[in-house]
Amino acid sequence: MNDELSRNYRAILLGLGEDPDREGLRDTPKRAAKAMRYLCHGYAQSLEEIVNGALFDSDNDEMVMVKDIELYSLCEHHLLPFIGKAHVAYIPTGKVLGLSKIARIVDMFARRLQIQENLTREIAEAVQRVTGAAGVAVVIEAQHMCMMMRGVEKQNSVMSTSVMLGAFRESQSTRHEFLKLIKRSQ
Repeated sequence: MNDELSRNYRAILLGLGEDPDREGLRDTPKRAAKAMRYLCHGYAQSLEEIVNGALFDSDNDEMVMVKDIELYSLCEHHLLPFIGKAHVAYIPTGKVLGLSKIARIVDMFARRLQIQENLTREIAEAVQRVTGAAGVAVVIEAQHMCMMMRGVEKQNSVMSTSVMLGAFRESQSTRHEFLKLIKRSQ
């Protein structure tokens, strides 16, 4: 598969009018293929492998939140990066998820070709599925290179998306608490 990707990157260089045999580009198709495989390694992961049984009994029924989880993804429309952070919260119902697993879930979905709106929902639904939580909230804030480097070229724009499930959707006070904790207005 890497050989095929390398050939495709070589064809792209040729299509751009470059000489893929010149010194600086000689190994670029291989390096680009390797980088793309790494940037999209979320396809080779599953939720079950990521969680790996790290669910623990707990009497806690108060909000659990991990904020400022940095994420890197590729826009499925232009194959350009978007970079930002995710804030994830859930309300346990007898089980809590190992702390690092939330960040790993974010990474697994971010390391696939994405749009931010779908990424936000996929993370929320995965946390819900794994924990059986009374509610899950996810907010992602990201800067998109497809908007910064091309098109309208707006350098300071930040896209925010949110998904609220269960108690976060049904209860304004629960949603407000989450948004206050991540320092966002209602």
